Amino acid sequence: MKALITGASSGIGRDMAHVLAEQGWELILVARRTNLLEELAESLPTACRVISADLGDPAACRRLYEQTKEDGVDMLVNNAGFGLFGEFTDTELEREEAMIDLNIKAVHILTKLFLKDFVARDRGRILNVASIAGFAPGPLMATYYATKAYVLRLSLALREELRRRGSKVVVSALCPGPVDTEFNQVADVKFNLAGLNSRQVAEYAIKKTLQGKAVILPSTLMKLAGFGAGMLPAALVARVVYHLQSKKGGK
Repeated sequence: MKALITGASSGIGRDMAHVLAEQGWELILVARRTNLLEELAESLPTACRVISADLGDPAACRRLYEQTKEDGVDMLVNNAGFGLFGEFTDTELEREEAMIDLNIKAVHILTKLFLKDFVARDRGRILNVASIAGFAPGPLMATYYATKAYVLRLSLALREELRRRGSKVVVSALCPGPVDTEFNQVADVKFNLAGLNSRQVAEYAIKKTLQGKAVILPSTLMKLAGFGAGMLPAALVARVVYHLQSKKGGK
């Protein structure tokens, strides 16, 4: 069994690599920071291939597929992504464009290319890392929330297409809330809620992906939040989210 993990150099991606390696999976580790990938590969009890790539560049996504399409990938984990805090009129357009390229375009391109191969073989799993943010409008992190809504809705739509064709291929979406990772520093944000343990989230995500779960919510609070966002009027949810977001503040 072989898994390809993007954003593998830190956070949930790194912990997923540990979890899968301990289960006997061979790994293809992808991120920008080669030194961190090499350190990770050396620490894992399995065969690893390290590929340095900036997946914010669509051409790099296509190159990654070409580099690995003959490697017999059984699971694709689209984990690379980042967030940005601030009023929409204040945040930098270039930074938001980079976020859209990584959070949406990279996920879309890699999912599209690998899914075609998985469907042809009638086996394979794709785990797209979305967020509880994908369930709601997100004032003060508007672009980030929107990118994660894209990832969640794309994943669910693909599951239905695969179900109707009787395919054994599985697409899952991981939707955590705050997790103790580098995300907070990159997004320039601090959370009032205690962040989930990254290793525990990774373990839960892999377990539920292998079980074929559609939407993976790794805590009771996140399950309640997802349910509430779906039941309440969107305008009210936006007001609640703004209230919560405004307490975070930039660092």
